[in-house]
Order: sequence, then structure tokens, then C-alpha cells
Amino acid sequence: MRGLTDVVKHLVIINVIVYITFAMLLPQFQQYSILYMPGGPGDKFAPVQLVSHMFMHGNFMHILFNMMALFFLGPHIERVLGEQRFLLFYLICGFAASGLHLLLYFLGFIGPVSIVGASGAIMGVAIAFAILYPNIKLMLLFPPIPIKAKYLVGAYILFDLFSGFGGANTGIAHFAHLGGAIGGFLLMNIWGYFDWRRFK
Repeated sequence: MRGLTDVVKHLVIINVIVYITFAMLLPQFQQYSILYMPGGPGDKFAPVQLVSHMFMHGNFMHILFNMMALFFLGPHIERVLGEQRFLLFYLICGFAASGLHLLLYFLGFIGPVSIVGASGAIMGVAIAFAILYPNIKLMLLFPPIPIKAKYLVGAYILFDLFSGFGGANTGIAHFAHLGGAIGGFLLMNIWGYFDWRRFK
């Protein structure tokens, strides 16, 4: 990789600062960095959570894996899209993630489960990477084997689909992941970056 790009660098810094601030220094204000469902238990929802939850994480491993994915995949996407469009892409994927989760909550398909983290936006970035570089092999940590991006990202999508519709109690907001993935896929298509010929 040719080095860390500016938007990715600043997103990583912001996520780390928010995590340290609300998880360690000011935990009494943590409710403002978690997206609670409107009308849920205690009705802790506040509009600021629609943005703040995308920069907070539930625990150290949560932020570690999300930031690692952003660190390694994000610069490739930012160089293709450009700084402004990449930031817009990242934020829209994050809003698409929470939007799908909220929609399914209002429809009664899922319960009042709060969500937190950049995972939806990261799923959008992963989708973009798989669209642009489907045959580049990515190395997993567990197990440490290289897998083509199109297969690895596809496997994550299937995992979220089966877990979400199967009602698996994994502690993961699977539909938020899927919302981010859908947002990323649609944007890459709208902006003209999707090409089936790359997947051969």
C-alpha cells in the first residue's frame, strides 16, 4: 500500500478518540454515542445518536477489527473515489446501515436492539473493495489463509443474511451490516464503478 490516505487517517483518529472518551474517560455520557431505538426501554433515543453511534464501539476488539479493515481497505477506495466522494460514501453507508436497522425495528421485524459502531460503513467499504478488486487475495487472521475479496466479502454477506433472518443471538447487528453493504453496492453502481468483467 502506498501509505495511509487523509480521510481514512482522520476517520481512524476520530473513532479512537470517541472510543477512549466515552468508553474510558466519560462513561457516564456513553448513552449519547449509542443508537437506541425510539420508544424502546427507557426511551433513551436522541437525534445526535444517529451520527455519534457510527464513531463509537462496544469494546476493544470491536474497534480493533473495524479500524484494521478501514486502515487496509479504505485507502484503496479513497484513491479511486477521491477524498470528498469517499467521505460521502463512508457516511452514506453508515446511515444506510442504521436506516435499515431502524426500518426493520419500526416494521416489528426486530426488537428494540441498540446499535453502535462503524461496522455498517466498513461493510460498505468492503463491498466497494470487492467491486473494484474482486480477485485480490485478502489474508484472514483466523485462519491465516488468503481468500479472494469477492469470496471473502460474499461469505460475510451470507453470514449476515443467515444470522439475521435466522434470529441468531450473536450480539451483532446483522441487518445494519447488510444495510451498509446495500448502500455501498448501490453507490458504486450509481457512480459507474461496477463492472461484471472484473469478476472473471
